[in-house]
Amino acid sequence: MNDDSASEYHGLRATIRERGTLRICAVMVGLIAMSALVVALRAAQLSGVIALLPLFVLAATFEVNFFVHTGVERIGRYLQVFYEERGGTTGWETAAMNCGTKYPSRLDPLFSTLFAAAATLNFLTTLAVAHEPGWMALSLAGHLAFAYRIVTARALASSQRALDLDRFRTLLSK
Repeated sequence: MNDDSASEYHGLRATIRERGTLRICAVMVGLIAMSALVVALRAAQLSGVIALLPLFVLAATFEVNFFVHTGVERIGRYLQVFYEERGGTTGWETAAMNCGTKYPSRLDPLFSTLFAAAATLNFLTTLAVAHEPGWMALSLAGHLAFAYRIVTARALASSQRALDLDRFRTLLSK
């Protein structure tokens, strides 16, 4: 590995580490912000479209988490193909992917269950302040749309490694 390659490799490994930490912090900050909004809206007895603001914060937090997770996974597959496979070695990326394939775990890097639980609690608090059927229906539609997004993001995330691996192998072979 030449100096530029080594520098790129170490920089990308650092990016994975930093973004992993960023992701956890972003999820925690987003959940705290959503919770604070729920409490504030409830204390102020506000209803209507403003009651959907915590859902918006929750959804935005999920999207940031998903975006960062996707980027980290993509960097990992790049390192796996362009540094490990091309160099004929088995490093962390290959070993981690093989371990996950051979010994699947119930870990959820998207925190889907946590986000679904937060959305459910948020919906229940919205029901407590929304006294008009129209706002209740709008809240239900928004929360169901978010639940659908969680499910589709999980499906995308579960197939991403294999897709990125194939794409990077194709790029390497050209």
